[in-house]
Amino acid sequence: MTERLPDSDFLALVEPFTGPVKEMRPTERGFMSDVLVLIDGGLGRFFVKGVRNRAGGRRDSLVRERLINEAVRAVSPGLRWHTENDRWMALGFEQVGGRPSRFEPGSPDLPAVLDLLGRIGDIPLPDRAEGWHETRWDTFTADEAEAQLFRGDSLIHGDVAPGNFLVGDSDSWAVDWAWPTRGAGFIDPSCLVLQLIAAGHSPEGAEALIARNPAWSKADPRGIDAFAGASLRMFRHRAERFPEQSWLRDMEATAQAWVDHRSA
Repeated sequence: MTERLPDSDFLALVEPFTGPVKEMRPTERGFMSDVLVLIDGGLGRFFVKGVRNRAGGRRDSLVRERLINEAVRAVSPGLRWHTENDRWMALGFEQVGGRPSRFEPGSPDLPAVLDLLGRIGDIPLPDRAEGWHETRWDTFTADEAEAQLFRGDSLIHGDVAPGNFLVGDSDSWAVDWAWPTRGAGFIDPSCLVLQLIAAGHSPEGAEALIARNPAWSKADPRGIDAFAGASLRMFRHRAERFPEQSWLRDMEATAQAWVDHRSA
């Protein structure tokens, strides 16, 4: 996450698309970008996301986010332009009037969040995502047979979190499609279950909220069990690797509570 405003080279890169910048505000949303700003310019209002133009993960994620946008515009702000030079790569999205959703028990945002999750599940897998197989949890499965349970033909957002599910007065949006994949349809609902438990729901209550989601209700329970176990091992591994990040221990405890519930 960054609150740094972009340098003059970045502004020179994007101003042909934004027009003269009238106002620029940093945003706290996002962890993997070097620049995250709201720009009001002579050509419109944009949410601008930028990374250093170096080969590797951040650049690759921005490329993937650009490529998937057309397929997910039913649930996501539209990409209006993209540009790059030797130093920077940038995407310019339309600004939407949404705020981060709240997942805690009793939140008035929960119906919109669940509806948005269902709308994501209804998106057909686009051709360009055919080869983007979901493997992020594979390392933490018990064996290869469990990893195979995560395969499928659904489009996966993979980062279901309050800051990525925005709600407005009349609509909601899933943002930060930094690493969409092809996988089992229960993965995004399972990610939401973890987030709901982290927000204060009981594991039983979180699963009850998700129960009407078709991808969840039709899923092989073994796949969900495997995902819960892999999530626990993943957060435990990361918490041990980064002990200063207390939220990882919190998520480890969240995943443990879910595993205990499903094992009972």
